[in-house]
Amino acid sequence: FHTLFMLQVENVKLLDRYTNRKAANGTLYLTATHLIYVDASAEVRKETWILHHHIATVEKLPLTTAGYPLLIHCKNFHVAHFVIGQERDCHEVYTSLLKLSQPVKPEELYAFSYNPKMSKENREIGWKLIDLKVDYQRMGIPNNYWEITDVNKDYEVCNTYPPEIVVPRAANKAVVVGSSRFRSRGRIPVLSYLYKGNNAAICRCSQPLSGFSARCLEDEQMLQAIREANPGSPFMYVVDTRPKLNAMANRAAGKGYENEDNYDNIRFKFIGIENIHVMRNSLQKLLEVCEMKSPSMSDFLTGLENSGWLRHIKAVMDAGVFLAKAVKDEKASVLVHCSDGWDRTAQVCSLASLLLDPFYRTFKGFMVLIEKEWIAMGHKFSHRCGHLDGDPKEVSPVFTQFVECVWQLMQQFPCTFEFNERFLLEIHDHVYSCQFGNFLGTCHKEREDLKICEKTHSLWPFLLQKKQELRNPLYRGFTAYKELQPNTLPFSFQFWCGMYNRFDKGMHPKQCVLDHLLSCMSQKMKLEDNASELENKLPFLDGPLPSEACSLSKVGRAASKTPMLNTPQDYEGEPPPVLSNGTSAGDIDVTSDVDQKYKENLSHHRDLHDLNDAIDVLEAKDGKPQHH
Repeated sequence: FHTLFMLQVENVKLLDRYTNRKAANGTLYLTATHLIYVDASAEVRKETWILHHHIATVEKLPLTTAGYPLLIHCKNFHVAHFVIGQERDCHEVYTSLLKLSQPVKPEELYAFSYNPKMSKENREIGWKLIDLKVDYQRMGIPNNYWEITDVNKDYEVCNTYPPEIVVPRAANKAVVVGSSRFRSRGRIPVLSYLYKGNNAAICRCSQPLSGFSARCLEDEQMLQAIREANPGSPFMYVVDTRPKLNAMANRAAGKGYENEDNYDNIRFKFIGIENIHVMRNSLQKLLEVCEMKSPSMSDFLTGLENSGWLRHIKAVMDAGVFLAKAVKDEKASVLVHCSDGWDRTAQVCSLASLLLDPFYRTFKGFMVLIEKEWIAMGHKFSHRCGHLDGDPKEVSPVFTQFVECVWQLMQQFPCTFEFNERFLLEIHDHVYSCQFGNFLGTCHKEREDLKICEKTHSLWPFLLQKKQELRNPLYRGFTAYKELQPNTLPFSFQFWCGMYNRFDKGMHPKQCVLDHLLSCMSQKMKLEDNASELENKLPFLDGPLPSEACSLSKVGRAASKTPMLNTPQDYEGEPPPVLSNGTSAGDIDVTSDVDQKYKENLSHHRDLHDLNDAIDVLEAKDGKPQHH
């Protein structure tokens, strides 16, 4: 371990922003991949690990009486405030972190050196876990109206699209190629999602190169083919997700938006989601609010409002809801674009798919959705996440906003997602960590050139291994809910403390209901296993269980003394150590193994009844009838 250290500094303080506790004192280590801080003042060895790729900024603050402060802001919203005794040490750590956190070449990213001791075969299987063709087949494609084509196999149509795309069968190669010349960066209209219930489709593209009067016959034929692929509707929507003023400014530069006079039977609509620069500034203001030392309620709420962050989240959600309603209720196909079709378009199309299709609310489905709408379709993760030393104006929290929209939906529909908040946070962390190859580069071609599948590992198998701790205990199953219709009135949106303040110890409630429920359900599964084991042993017993009457009376007393933890005072002090079978050391009775398990089952029966009641209450809150 010690041979990996590039730098080691003793007597470094780590300040805690929200508690008045004495600052931790310990040793700071720099390795090739991580900053590691070991707290020497803690009774139990305590380590803080910060991945270099997670570091957004490193700042030297003015000298204090305690020493030389170094403030580190991370892309996953961790803030670490160190104080280093010697100026020379502080400067060395500062310059090292600047270099380590801003690699210049893609090959310097963590994913290319990360080695989890996995065989080549298993790594390849990991990359094949998500197959987008299977998802299109699930939608019923290919069919009479849509086909999967390899027209882009050499990236001749569009170098930021994948080799295989889904287009209307009626659009021949001449139409596809002609349309690509009239669309910004060649990003032609392609299928994003087909709603099998009525053949309405969500398609995506970039803005047309229309200027004030230009038109293109092939592009008009492409939109006509999309509309006619849904024979049940006489029209289709074309949605521009930009504010109208922004789109008009693009017109002056020879780009712009579709003229309804030139396209048959389209209904054009603006939905004003701001650009990447506005979003970057909004997040910066939000984080300033989150980092206020001891804000008043007025300061916090005013700062939150002035950041505009939740207003932007609402705008993205409103756009997703509009698309879903157009497809489901109006049975109309929708074509969506922004400027280049890889930021706002990705947000809105993936959100609408999530609202329409319960498959995307499962572990596997959510991975497919991200692969399909974000990775394959060329969201520029490398630029937006600042993976490499580049233009800071290209960085923007586009994917963060999508993840937050999903979390906001989880607050309104707590029983409809197979995964929990931690799953979203894990994905968000790894979009920035560069530990896995999925989010490197800007498009399919770039990842191909980097040989991502040969040289790095996929995130998805890693997450599926942790499925048990990432699952939502309230999930009602795939068929319980079909389409979601969220409320997007302002009062429906919450500040996501779990994302933006999750590393601040003093900011958290002491209990998380879902975590507790998850542990209860895990305990329930153990008890059910115990019960099955007991039932298998019953035929081999001769006569009654040993000291049966005595055991029952003892169990009754034990159950009354140990209720389920559900009040803050129940968490005070150290609980007795929990044994592997789920009982605590304080409850042990010297009886036979079978008798002991029999008593455990009985003593937990009341807890399970309480648990089931709790689930029923939460389901009723979510709009589902109670059941017993």
